[in-house]
Amino acid sequence: MMQAREKRGVAVVGGGPAGLAAAERLSETGQTVTVYEAMPAIGRKFLLAGKSGLNLTHSEDYARFVGRFGAATPRLMPALDAFTPDDLRAWALGLGSETFVGSSGRVFPMEMKASPLLRAWRRRLEDRGVAIRTRHRWLGLDGDALRLRFETPEGIVEERAEAVLLALGGASWPRLGSDGRWVAGLAAAQVSIAPFQPANCGFDVAWSEIFRERFAGAPVKSVVARSRMGSSQGEFVISRHGIEGSLVYGHAAALRDQLAEEGRAALILDLAPGRPVERLTQALAGQPARVSLSNRLRKAAGLDPVKIALVRDCAPETLTGDVARLAETLKALPIPLQRTRPIEEAISSAGGVRFEGLDGQFMLRDIPGLFLAGEMLDWEAPTGGYLLTACMATGRAAADGLASWLAARPAAVDD
Repeated sequence: MMQAREKRGVAVVGGGPAGLAAAERLSETGQTVTVYEAMPAIGRKFLLAGKSGLNLTHSEDYARFVGRFGAATPRLMPALDAFTPDDLRAWALGLGSETFVGSSGRVFPMEMKASPLLRAWRRRLEDRGVAIRTRHRWLGLDGDALRLRFETPEGIVEERAEAVLLALGGASWPRLGSDGRWVAGLAAAQVSIAPFQPANCGFDVAWSEIFRERFAGAPVKSVVARSRMGSSQGEFVISRHGIEGSLVYGHAAALRDQLAEEGRAALILDLAPGRPVERLTQALAGQPARVSLSNRLRKAAGLDPVKIALVRDCAPETLTGDVARLAETLKALPIPLQRTRPIEEAISSAGGVRFEGLDGQFMLRDIPGLFLAGEMLDWEAPTGGYLLTACMATGRAAADGLASWLAARPAAVDD
């Protein structure tokens, strides 16, 4: 049975960081705001991200920061300029969460957890009159973008809004609400959408069974990785399926695109950073012939068991006694990749509504009154606080655009 409710001002559909940031900004402009969330609680992905330490943003130079968004930088720049990493830190402080900069330049709240910040955020929203309705799943466009239909525990509910802001997330972590189910509804309305792909993801590798059984779960530390993206130093983890972890995620977009374009890709590892190939060659050649290969690699190159096993598994042909060739391999060991891990496992997703369909205020050009924000837009960024910052920045920018659009409209006449 269909239930109709009275008009409730502005509707924000999606209770993640982008939607909540939009609702907060709209409440500052005096709008009557209702947030609708499909899940039983708001901010579920936000809370999960905070379990291992909530990375709010990054402290690097702002010019370098905005460059992390690649091709989407020009589209995102106005929103990021209006809500910079410093602004985000000031926002968190206003909610009682002082922040600090970690050794990697990432910014965290002092308590490290997401729950205190989310509780304070919700309290402030409700104090400003923002209504929050959970278990309200948006059922897509139905001719009139300002007529909203939701699936709820009580049945189908219909409401009307003066303007609508969608912040429905991408397609990673579907169990937390980011399931991409909104795509069909917008695509049916001729909205141009780039297909979703995993971002900040792991990759499958055809490990030998011996390697997999012995080293699944082992960290690979102090290596330099190279791809089309460039080079970076850090660590990653061997999984039963392949490779994952922060170092891999930083190269994920380049490797994913190379796999799609060429059908193959490899992450290139320098297993002995800081040791020139000439020195490695000399050190390997200087080992007594009776010394086993493992001990030779350990003593001459400083490799631990997992790095030695990587060489055995990925480049066994270089272990034939040619020390020059072996040294070159240690400086550029290719890890052949088969495919990305499923998007459901990815930290974030690439793809979404193309910016060409939006005006400068994040409103769909062909659907007046419908604004978009967050990960449902076609952009991606590495981990390190960039994702959260851009989600909140676009939420606030779309809210400003919505408020301006309402202010410019002729006064509405009720039916």
